[in-house]
Amino acid sequence: MEDNSRVKKSLKNAQFALVFYCCNLILQFFYRKVFLTYLGSEVLGLNTTAMNLLQFLNLAELGVGAAISYSLYKPLATNDHNQINDIVSVQGYLYSRIGIIVGVLAIILMFFFPYFFSDIKVPLWYAYATFSVLLISALIGYFLNYQQIVLVSDQKEFKLNYALQGVKIVKVIFQILCIWLLSKGYLWWLFLELVAIIATVAGIKYILHLEYPWLKTSISSGKKLLTQYPQITHKTKQLITHKIAGFALHESSPLIIFAFTSLSFIASYGNYLLVIAGITALLGAVFNSTNAGVGNLVSQADNNRILVVFEELFTLRFFLTSIACYGVYKFTPIFITYWVGKEYLLEKSNLILLVIIMFINITRLTVDSFLNAYGLFRDIAAPIVETVLNIGISILLGYFYGINGVLTGVLVSLFFIVLLWKPFFLFKSGFKTNISFYFLLYLKLTVIASTVFFLTEYCSNFVRIDPYSSIVNCIGYGFIITSIFFTFLTLLFFLFTTGIRQFYFRCKTYLYR
Repeated sequence: MEDNSRVKKSLKNAQFALVFYCCNLILQFFYRKVFLTYLGSEVLGLNTTAMNLLQFLNLAELGVGAAISYSLYKPLATNDHNQINDIVSVQGYLYSRIGIIVGVLAIILMFFFPYFFSDIKVPLWYAYATFSVLLISALIGYFLNYQQIVLVSDQKEFKLNYALQGVKIVKVIFQILCIWLLSKGYLWWLFLELVAIIATVAGIKYILHLEYPWLKTSISSGKKLLTQYPQITHKTKQLITHKIAGFALHESSPLIIFAFTSLSFIASYGNYLLVIAGITALLGAVFNSTNAGVGNLVSQADNNRILVVFEELFTLRFFLTSIACYGVYKFTPIFITYWVGKEYLLEKSNLILLVIIMFINITRLTVDSFLNAYGLFRDIAAPIVETVLNIGISILLGYFYGINGVLTGVLVSLFFIVLLWKPFFLFKSGFKTNISFYFLLYLKLTVIASTVFFLTEYCSNFVRIDPYSSIVNCIGYGFIITSIFFTFLTLLFFLFTTGIRQFYFRCKTYLYR
């Protein structure tokens, strides 16, 4: 019964996330076009820069949300309302302190805006206005919207999407219309951003009141309760290293690549990254909904049951990631050719390395999800080692081999930390069982996916359609090749893996019961 409930909530979360993601993706295409046409690249670049600066300041959150989520799984499973109120109150207190820090840092940062934006051709107040509106939105999240974590941890994120993504869609539609049809479009953009902030707060408060009328939190009492929940502080301290190292890891690779290549190459490389980021976000919209379910499972089920679900989720993610990565490998060059031209194509070796990195980064998330559910953040040396390996080897190999050397450095760090250490740590400290289960599973799935890859590549030689000759031929070619890969992969996964069969019968039971 509990498994069915978790499946039902996960599927509903995935459905809503996928619908909202697709809607936003389509809207963003028109939004960017209208923004560029009527407001210009300067304002768009300013908007993007302001967002990046605020993302840097939000690093101050340092894992408090993850620590709170971990602490909420058990009381939510047992309906301990008092404990839930206490934990969320603690979060409110911690977030209020973080909000103050972010606000102070933001004010200090704004003193340097005349230096940062000295070359912009639009009035400087545009920078201050944009940053201020985005800052208000971030601070609202710290001071007023922190209670939304209960919906996320309770697998009711689909209801939260009404207030977050629903308001965002309406906001973007009105922003497009105002920029397109009205004068002073940028002022309307700012005004609608503020309206959307107010609407989001009201929506979240309303949903929380309907779902949890007993949820009563207090920032002032959170300070007193902090000593009663030492695990929150303890887990947050462990997560700090992970957050900072992860930020350094993510931001270092583009700089290293820039050091060993040209600006023209960076433009080509960025186009490929946009494609990969879009596919990764699409899979994230599907799978992020399972994180709370995993936390709920770990807080209630026995170890054997947890291992069964782990195999099921890992196999399913591996299956979908294989399809996505093959699509990126096979069709990105075709897409880039139609989109911006052949002169922006990368070498095939560059693409292969990017696809392998993409594959590891997506399939790793099942292990990460279970590590988070168990609260296993104490391996603070791992992200540091990963960062050192990544930067050190990328610089060394990049000097000799250029972009391929930099990407190989990324792969080396992923191999030792993501493919070896993280699973070992989970199985040793979380599942408390032999790691051979994981490596044998990974090997089997890799052999199946590789076999399907080569089979599809062989069959593609018999497809007499030139995808570069016309858009119609491109779509037809893509449909045929994808269908071949999907059919082979589905057949072999269903025959040789228990995870896919378990998922199929679980969904069938849920849909037809």
